Amino acid sequence: MTGNPPRTLFDKVWQAHVVRTGEGGASLLAIDRHFLHEGSHHAFAQLAEKGARVARPDLTFGVADHYVPTRRGAGQAIDPAIAEMVERLERNTAKHGIMLFGLGDPRQGIVHVVGPEQGLTLPGLTMVCGDSHTSTHGAYGALAFGIGASEVAHVLMTGTLWQRKPKTFRVKVEGILGPGLSAKDIALHLIATIGADGATGHALEYAGSAIRALSMEGRLTLCNLSIESGARCGMIAPDETTFRAIAGRPFAPKGGLFEQAVEAWRQLPSEADACFDREITISADEIAPIVTWGITPEQALPVTARVPDPARETDPVRAEAARAALDYMGLAPGIALADVPVCRVFIGSCTNSRIEDLRAAASVLAGRKARVPGLVSPGSSGVKRQAEQEGLDRIFREAGLEWVESGCSMCVGMNGDIGQPGERIASTTNRNFKGRQGAGVRTHLMSPAMAAAAAIAGTLADCRPFLAGRKP
Repeated sequence: MTGNPPRTLFDKVWQAHVVRTGEGGASLLAIDRHFLHEGSHHAFAQLAEKGARVARPDLTFGVADHYVPTRRGAGQAIDPAIAEMVERLERNTAKHGIMLFGLGDPRQGIVHVVGPEQGLTLPGLTMVCGDSHTSTHGAYGALAFGIGASEVAHVLMTGTLWQRKPKTFRVKVEGILGPGLSAKDIALHLIATIGADGATGHALEYAGSAIRALSMEGRLTLCNLSIESGARCGMIAPDETTFRAIAGRPFAPKGGLFEQAVEAWRQLPSEADACFDREITISADEIAPIVTWGITPEQALPVTARVPDPARETDPVRAEAARAALDYMGLAPGIALADVPVCRVFIGSCTNSRIEDLRAAASVLAGRKARVPGLVSPGSSGVKRQAEQEGLDRIFREAGLEWVESGCSMCVGMNGDIGQPGERIASTTNRNFKGRQGAGVRTHLMSPAMAAAAAIAGTLADCRPFLAGRKP
């Protein structure tokens, strides 16, 4: 009689949360953490219609981030429609006894920054939110994914969710990243390699020496972008880096409970002979500083490359997609990406707004002046305080960039932070779709160091020369 087959990290977390399996093959999963933002009002309306209550308010947390204005100091007027969205979240969470990290709370920030920062994100948990980039939390070895409004209502009422089990896909990145490179470059390289739908129907697990070498902030960035390759979620096995990041967080286990938790978390990594449905290996020395040139994250190239020519594309579908992208982006085939001018930069979002991201941008900007305006929005009030203690805000201001409060800001453009039609923005966000940062805005995705380099150059630019001789 043989034993059980070796299991992946994903399989272990999934199996531990299956309440029951339906006739059609879907599984009812117990949900450990449910995050809500201002867009959850549709789900609360469904509860009101049914006269229902929240099943587990103790496992549910509200965060004001998508609609919150980032300029909210004394004398700053808030748009009445935006104010209503924020106040509605306050009313709904108060009615149901849900903890809220709202405006005025020193813990407020972007939901995918606040969760890890507060110790609510832990290995082995199932975590959901009505936001596609919930995959971010998988950096801790959690099974985390975004859900729709009806699913938000189902989780609120039952603490469970029906899901079909995705396939598994391991991405190994081996080697050492070069100077100036970051997790953002790994992610964009991967998406450009496999395509924006290359991981559809799969749960990604990132592994390999380059992944193990990433900081917790870098891992969060990588898992955040999992959804941009079509994956249901992204995960990284917990290790000593993970445990150090959790220790001492406000909601994390304390004392002996923490030690017990760590022992349990050590059992989560994929077993040596575990089988994945798909696997690829990427060499770290193949990765260069990357920028997007089109209107999907897969339309990305090293900044040292030239804008591609659709006429050279053999696949007619891809050729037409490239032509449409270049038309919207106002780019001509063959021009050097490093010659493409930018109008504005944005540093922030749930992808790249943590303290490490701000330090990376500041290391490029220190002592230099930006040629174009820009906005820097930290990922949480806590990150903002730390950045100010380290003097990073001064570096941004002296360079000519605007330093504002925490929130989703220019990533989603729901809060007043948008570009103008025709503007080209160097952005640390996660999506470059048409109109993502405002009607007619052209977005180029890149890392914080690359965005800082673009601010100084006034064009898309390689960050590496700007970092030469500087302390990393």
